[in-house]
Amino acid sequence: MTIDYPHLYIGGSWVTPSTDARIEVRSPTTTQLIGSTPEALERDVDAAVDAARAAFDASDGWSRWSPERRREVIELFATEVESRKDEVARRVSMQNGMPIWLSEQWEAAAPPGLLRYYAGLAVDTPQEELRPSVIGRGGTRIVRRPIGVVAAIVPWNSPQSLSAMKLAPALAAGCTVVLKPAPETVLDAQLLAESALAAGMPPGVVNIVPGGREVGGYLVSHPGVDKVAFTGSTTAGRAIAEACGRLFRPVTLEMGGKSAAILLDDVDLETHLESLFAATLLNSGQICYLGTRVLAPRSRYDEVVDAVTGLASSLTVGDPLDSSTQLGPLVSARQRDRVESYIAKGLSDGARLTTGGGRPADVGPGWFVEPTVFADVDNAQTIAQEEIFGPVLSVIPYADDDEAVRIANASDYGLGGSVWTADPERGERVARRIETGTIGINGYIVEVNAPFGGVKASGIGRELGPESLASYQQLQSIYLAGQD
Repeated sequence: MTIDYPHLYIGGSWVTPSTDARIEVRSPTTTQLIGSTPEALERDVDAAVDAARAAFDASDGWSRWSPERRREVIELFATEVESRKDEVARRVSMQNGMPIWLSEQWEAAAPPGLLRYYAGLAVDTPQEELRPSVIGRGGTRIVRRPIGVVAAIVPWNSPQSLSAMKLAPALAAGCTVVLKPAPETVLDAQLLAESALAAGMPPGVVNIVPGGREVGGYLVSHPGVDKVAFTGSTTAGRAIAEACGRLFRPVTLEMGGKSAAILLDDVDLETHLESLFAATLLNSGQICYLGTRVLAPRSRYDEVVDAVTGLASSLTVGDPLDSSTQLGPLVSARQRDRVESYIAKGLSDGARLTTGGGRPADVGPGWFVEPTVFADVDNAQTIAQEEIFGPVLSVIPYADDDEAVRIANASDYGLGGSVWTADPERGERVARRIETGTIGINGYIVEVNAPFGGVKASGIGRELGPESLASYQQLQSIYLAGQD
């Protein structure tokens, strides 16, 4: 039985779409149809932006509510999202192949926590401050105001948590939102709509317009939008940045990565294998910050290659709804074709395949790729420079810490990374030299209260932490003349 929705969530209610166009979702595990939603087109986006604009601009609109009042509704929203956690996890795994145990952690548990964190942070963050004058009498009142209508565009690889990373700070700041989920993961987005409706979210504060790139492009350039928040590929991000640049429109871009996992010569490999898996191959490599370049000291190169190869070849690949599965399928046939083309390129460029490279047997007709490891990789090769977004690792040798840093930084990207060592202080010294927005020592985790984002081609701006709330606010300075 398929999951089918006849309506779009716009203006606080379920509305009839402007056309009969639909988005069909197929299981990456079975390739069978599992559900559908209406496809939002330009008139639907217009309606959604108009609803968000009205909800923001009204004299009693969301932007004018006190942080305490907004917190009450956001916390109700969080409770409704949490009440659907089992179905959220199931739908995400059904659509994109994320293992169910990971969906339960990221897609089901994280969004309610994010909503509550930002609802509280908005209350705790002063809306105004008075700064005494340094050049005369009087002073200046600094006012933090919500920026306006936000276009939030999210990808398919972690749709619920990435949606919440935009919704939570935007709503807490007093902004209204038009959310565009990726076509591959529209069924879980409808659960967000159900939650907003059940929570009594005021009409127009949250609107959801499922659609493809054309709809996203139209939304980004819409005259009623005040800010864009995007997570996705660097190619799409460049186009969004160009559009926002022409419009002088604030934009936050969290894009691709080709991060380095640097194993120093004193690392205890056996101790860190489980954490190394999470930092390199999680979700079949379909995470932007993963360290898919594994940098290994020449003095221990063969040992590292053997350990990484053993780790990859030991992973259980299968049905993402099975709790024992460690790697599920890739999200689509197109994505599998892309990953397989990179594997072929690695072989043709002379890298040595140590495990994987093909399609696993006995896992059904889905879009699976074996966890794959290449050794003897030069950092200049294509598989070491371009984001593959699949379960493919490149093990690159280095001579000393200085060369490891040079190799890690020889990339167009700078999003994540990790350093693995028996000496955390040494690891931090190396980490501080890496050109990246985030990096971990003996592991990698994205913290709610710390800014997350990239440098170079990995993005502009930061999500999470107080910095994200600030990005949905604009500052006004009110000069107060002193009295004679």
